[in-house]
Amino acid sequence: MAELVTGHAGKAHATAEQAAGLNAGILGLDDYVLNVHDKFKITVVSANKVTIGTGELVMQGRHVSQGTPEDLIVTNGSQGQKRNDLIVCRYAKGSQSVESAKLVVVRGTPTTGTPTDPAVNTTSPLDGGTTYDMPLYRIPLDGITIGTPVALFNVLKPMSDVWDSLTQRSTTWRVPYSSNSISLTRVGDICFAGGNVKFNQSGENNYTQARETIPVGYRPAETSNVPIAVFGGNTTFILYGEHTGRVVMLGNPNNAYAGCTGVWRTADPMPAA
Repeated sequence: MAELVTGHAGKAHATAEQAAGLNAGILGLDDYVLNVHDKFKITVVSANKVTIGTGELVMQGRHVSQGTPEDLIVTNGSQGQKRNDLIVCRYAKGSQSVESAKLVVVRGTPTTGTPTDPAVNTTSPLDGGTTYDMPLYRIPLDGITIGTPVALFNVLKPMSDVWDSLTQRSTTWRVPYSSNSISLTRVGDICFAGGNVKFNQSGENNYTQARETIPVGYRPAETSNVPIAVFGGNTTFILYGEHTGRVVMLGNPNNAYAGCTGVWRTADPMPAA
């Protein structure tokens, strides 16, 4: 039977199960740390203690909030042995269907060989599971020493980032040795170059700097030369760019008609519409 959840029913009727189903439907069935607060940042305090910072996460549709940092104790390692422990966020459904979540250290098995991660609970509460673990960190131990923790979670980006990744801008850019321009198109942080030109000069270039520069908003993210336009036809002529907008040239434009293509990543702010 259909039921209106986000509506007034004259009685308490919306359930945590319904809220979790909505979250899972929108965010997906994976587990995510949200891009706020400390994002559960880990700090190794001593040989047997770590601190987990603040954060928000969604595991199988369940929203878990950590408002203050929390210390966790890691069982001391043993000389001559290695071990992998896991820090997990554990969901549990107890008696009378009371649900809870807490951070837990799952201890691995010591070995003189290559350690493996301990087993965790993987049956989703969406599938009726009463205990479920979302791994946050692997804690490697070599003897009594805690190694560098390894993050095991993905950070879910906000919708504003998704919007930016789909935003499109375009402009034209006149290329060296020509009176013609090509199109520069940006979608998110990816830029594309394309077009056809007639070069009006010839001569070999060996990474010669051009007078032209790439406009702000389309400059390559890398600090070294990145191919931004490769011209073909009756010529082989390549333009390389860098994060400052500087352009260098390789090859001979050969007074030719030529088409070009190019693609690169930019870290520039998105140009205004």
